[in-house]
Amino acid sequence: GGCESGPVRVRTPLGRLPAFVVIAANAAFWPAWTAAVGWAAQRTPDRRFSSDDAVTRERSFERGGRWYREEWQIERWKGALPEAGRAFGGFEKRSVAQGDVEVMEQFLIETRRAEHAHWGMVAGVAVTLLWNPWWATPANVAVAVGSNVPCIAVQRYNRARLRRAIVAVRRRATSAR
Repeated sequence: GGCESGPVRVRTPLGRLPAFVVIAANAAFWPAWTAAVGWAAQRTPDRRFSSDDAVTRERSFERGGRWYREEWQIERWKGALPEAGRAFGGFEKRSVAQGDVEVMEQFLIETRRAEHAHWGMVAGVAVTLLWNPWWATPANVAVAVGSNVPCIAVQRYNRARLRRAIVAVRRRATSAR
């Protein structure tokens, strides 16, 4: 008799599973979770995102978005990120017309919606704990953080810029009267 062995198995909260099953579960989970969270966010009424909350309020370190520009060099790379809002039937940021306060305010709502969605996507790490061995958690955290934190930063940066632009447009409109 030779040395026969089956697939490599790993200890998970669900018991010992073949490693390929765990890998396949992760590979299937992340796109499905991302799509489900994005779909749900897009169907959440605008009024839920009409003002900042504990998640979306500006923090003092952000300094009106300057922190993202200076420390993250966000202007260099933000355009390379995919824009998935339209995939769920939502707002496309490229449609923001300079000087149209109504459109800019809708974009503010969409930045809050997107930020909440991306935090929800990060929260998917908790779900992966159900079938992953403990040592796979850092890889899932890396996937969640790496694919969502840049998007969160862009939403926060854009929101700070939009707030300033809205104030400037309103100031010009008032002084023109």
